[in-house]
Amino acid sequence: MEPTESTADEPALLEDAPLDLPNGTETATFGAGCFWGPDARFGALEGVARTRVGYAGGADPDPTYFALGDHTEVVRVAYDPEIVSYEELLETFRASHDWHTDAPKRQYRSVVLAHDDDQYERARRERDAIAERTGRSPATDVELLEAFHAAEPFHQKYELRSRPIVGDELETLYGEAFVDSTVVARLNGFAAGHVDRSRYDALLAALDLPTPILAELRRWR
Repeated sequence: MEPTESTADEPALLEDAPLDLPNGTETATFGAGCFWGPDARFGALEGVARTRVGYAGGADPDPTYFALGDHTEVVRVAYDPEIVSYEELLETFRASHDWHTDAPKRQYRSVVLAHDDDQYERARRERDAIAERTGRSPATDVELLEAFHAAEPFHQKYELRSRPIVGDELETLYGEAFVDSTVVARLNGFAAGHVDRSRYDALLAALDLPTPILAELRRWR
């Protein structure tokens, strides 16, 4: 699919995410309960180029959903720091789950997996500031990421896949690029309700999508 034009609010969105992301793109990884929800919430953010859910934080070299070992469900976010900052991603992370209560299982724990020392220190500072401001200690681990293991295809863009007309048609349209598409990330977020009307209408007006997909998308408003 060839998107047609840009929007004023998000100039790079309709170019979609290339196979090799542009210089300056950064990556962040978060665990915030079941990864379907955070995948959608982060995907709706302006400045996020792509999302992918997976497993991280454990020692098993080849985790799967049914043999997770000591890994945690996480979402990996590629973003443009000129549009959305790491601190804004941390705010979204906090908003996406119950960060002050220990998770019932390690699989769903609250964790920031930093990609470098700078992210690690920023996440630690943010966690400490929240504790001081609220008087409550966040049950959030901050660790350096060692490895990310992509989850099975049926977990990727789950909210969108749960809308069979749109999900199936877009997966056919994009093929192997479906999971890493910026447009698909936005629509996955919109499917979960993370959207305002003006952004949604602007996106639909600009996208060059087949009529059946657009008709179904307009029903979501």
